Amino acid sequence: MTTDTPARLLQLLSLLQTPREWPGGELADRLGVSRRTVRRDIDRLRELGYPVEASKGADGGYRLVAGKAMPPLLLDDEETVAIAVGLRAGAGHAVAGVDEASVRALAKLEQVLPARLRHRVTTLQAATTPLTSGDGASIAPETLTVMASAVAGRERLRFAYRAADGSGTRRQAEPYRLVSTGRRWYLVAYDLDRDDWRTFRVDRVSEPFATGARFAPREMPTGSAAEFLRRSIQRRQETYGFTVAFAGSVAEVGARLPAWLGTPVEEEGGAGWCVVRGDTGDPVEWLAVRLAMVGCEFVVREPAELVACVKELGGRLSRAAGGS
Repeated sequence: MTTDTPARLLQLLSLLQTPREWPGGELADRLGVSRRTVRRDIDRLRELGYPVEASKGADGGYRLVAGKAMPPLLLDDEETVAIAVGLRAGAGHAVAGVDEASVRALAKLEQVLPARLRHRVTTLQAATTPLTSGDGASIAPETLTVMASAVAGRERLRFAYRAADGSGTRRQAEPYRLVSTGRRWYLVAYDLDRDDWRTFRVDRVSEPFATGARFAPREMPTGSAAEFLRRSIQRRQETYGFTVAFAGSVAEVGARLPAWLGTPVEEEGGAGWCVVRGDTGDPVEWLAVRLAMVGCEFVVREPAELVACVKELGGRLSRAAGGS
């Protein structure tokens, strides 16, 4: 019999998180208490926000159902390892749909992982190689989790940074947000050495260390970290605009199109077609290949350089397929 009420509540919650209905008598036997105690414990869980539903009948059953808010979950060792490995695999590549929320979740989970489970997660990840479709460079999940924790805790961050020309520097910054472009992760931060806002490619960061020194968040000059990053990238690159029409609905093309390429809109007067307009600094050769990978018929309208590149690429692929 479990006389410690908090421990008994955790044990009861662990049982209820198994997707089935539990008769009151069976719960009482499992916990070594009376049915009346089970009913009181169920009421306590409800007061804590766990939506426990009771069914009528001679024995009276209980089950955990979906509620309005997400209550804390209890996970066994295998479930914890599975979630940690999955989050690590997603965080290591800036894949569309894996954003800052996923990294924050990974940071919280790894903070409380017991040593035995941390070892299992590390061992499993070291023994496997993911085959990803992301276009960006892979990065160490530990780098992201340290940065995410510093952002959440408003702690100053120290790290080594490798610039585009290969030169290395040591930086101290006040981290503001992690931003994923769908291809890469960036850290938007206030650089204390430069006394200005900066963006850092996370795949060029090494040895990140949260100093423990707290700071009051400064006001972002552009209103949002995503907008600041967009302007920063445009300043560093010579960009050009493009317009492409795709054969397909907005929903169909949007599901296949990487977010960084733009958002499709319905073509005026063109049934079954949608249009994407965007800006990029990528070489036209790369953009031509990426457009073809969307998997829909498309027509490039501008710029002329991209039109010519697509024609040349199409001819080359046709000759390759024909063996000539």
